[in-house]
Amino acid sequence: MTINPWKIFGTAAVIGAAMLSPMAAQANDAVKASKSVDVAWAFIPLDVGLEQGLFAKYGIDIEISAMTGDAKLQQALTAGSVDFGLGSGPSMAFAVKGSPVHAVAAFAAEPRNISVVVATDSPIKTVADLKGKLLAVTTAGSLTDWLAHRIAVQEGWGVDGIHTNALGSFESFVAAMRTKQIDGLMVATEAGYLLEERKEGRVLVGMEKYAPKFHTHVIYARNDIIANKPDLVTRFLKGFFASVAFMKANKEKTTEVATRVLHQSPAVMSRTWDYEISMLENDGHFDEAALDVLKESFVGMNILTEKPNDDQILTRQFLPVKP
Repeated sequence: MTINPWKIFGTAAVIGAAMLSPMAAQANDAVKASKSVDVAWAFIPLDVGLEQGLFAKYGIDIEISAMTGDAKLQQALTAGSVDFGLGSGPSMAFAVKGSPVHAVAAFAAEPRNISVVVATDSPIKTVADLKGKLLAVTTAGSLTDWLAHRIAVQEGWGVDGIHTNALGSFESFVAAMRTKQIDGLMVATEAGYLLEERKEGRVLVGMEKYAPKFHTHVIYARNDIIANKPDLVTRFLKGFFASVAFMKANKEKTTEVATRVLHQSPAVMSRTWDYEISMLENDGHFDEAALDVLKESFVGMNILTEKPNDDQILTRQFLPVKP
């Protein structure tokens, strides 16, 4: 058998070049990202980015999970079992109270994605009928909890003009509404659309009316990652906001992903895209007026005794994000 030395040399050269290439030499970073709840359409950028390879484009292999509220998300971040979290703006108060995190970007403005939903046969017909009623929320001090009390304050009933019951999951919400243990739900708007489709509930009012200047959702990162792996934060944010840009330009594909991930109908997910897409931010910036509303809420809800400084709850070192 005659061996061609030039063929061997050529093969070795190809192998050597592949081994020296950046993509072959350096594996993607494994990142664990969690949603505070599993029914929110606004958290779909994680799933869209994973399926479209937008996180991989920035050297990230993302693992996605979901919790049953903001408090559970903060616990996971504190325990180190999650690297990044998608949660509510009001949860920034956890950083002041000892949670080892900072918000690194804001990605959803006014809360178009949250509504009060009541049973189809409920006697509650208008917002005025909510006075003194009991609404299900995810966890105490969460965005849903704050918004329930926000209605009461703005309607002139005082902070306790609406009562809340922290029930965690959407399934618990629905079960409590069916048995009339609660009067309504403070829940994702798309979940309200689903209940309308099932003839089990109806959307009473959207929360954008009560917080037109707001940071509904922000991205949290653990402080140790911010300090020791700033490049990882930068790349994660680029992947996330590239996903937002894709969603804005591709309704049909976004609806396809959302339908599968959230286990809802294409009609509900299409309706949700129409109503909520405008609330998603392009570059993660923090708005001063929105932050002031949040800081006032910390004191008004007795979560904190005084308004925190920006440095206590967020960092702007990675902003604006430019995918």
